[in-house]
Amino acid sequence: MTTAGDPVRVLAIDTATEAVVTGVVSVERDHVTTLAERSITENRRHAEILTTLIREVLDEAGIAGSDLDAVVVGVGPGPFTGLRVGMATASAYADALGLPVHGVCSLDGIAVDAALDGETLVVTDARRREVYWARYRGAERIDGPGVLAPADLETGDATLVGPQRFLQTIDHTDSRELIAPTAAGLVTALSTRDVSRKAAHPLEPLYLRRPDAVELKDQRRKSLLPVTGGE
Repeated sequence: MTTAGDPVRVLAIDTATEAVVTGVVSVERDHVTTLAERSITENRRHAEILTTLIREVLDEAGIAGSDLDAVVVGVGPGPFTGLRVGMATASAYADALGLPVHGVCSLDGIAVDAALDGETLVVTDARRREVYWARYRGAERIDGPGVLAPADLETGDATLVGPQRFLQTIDHTDSRELIAPTAAGLVTALSTRDVSRKAAHPLEPLYLRRPDAVELKDQRRKSLLPVTGGE
């Protein structure tokens, strides 16, 4: 653990998008330095590879888990299963090491990474032919997050940031491809002041809608109800 005045060392995790992201960053005053990072597009294997990636970035950064000062995790919005894997892993890791764990909106991290002036509209894959979205002025979120069909997005004069396949389907000329936040983006979005706090708020996932498994169970229950009235 660090002492007063030393850089704060943070493990950052995000599984809210199609990529599994983890990294170790050093925070000194207002400066964030990435010591090691992995980002792998494996949206069906979050649980299988996350622990391995954490071990790899710690080894590359040359520090042990006991050298960390905090854990930062993206809390979505994102699909239920993938998001749950990242948050559960971050919570378990922090609890085992006695570290604070801080949650941050994953879209906020992407907006920081985009580093654009003016308005930015960040989108990520919400499946079901929809996107999660949030609007920013600089790195400040001014609207969202929400979930919509791409055709229903009002882009206005904002720069569109997100996966290429959505940039191609949304009628907008000013765009930049980014599919997931970086470790540094997540930590910067939280703010260097907050990441240094020893006490953290409870993690609250941004699901924005119910998981598919619940909806399918509800549909099955309705199909078993007796039909009343009419012919």
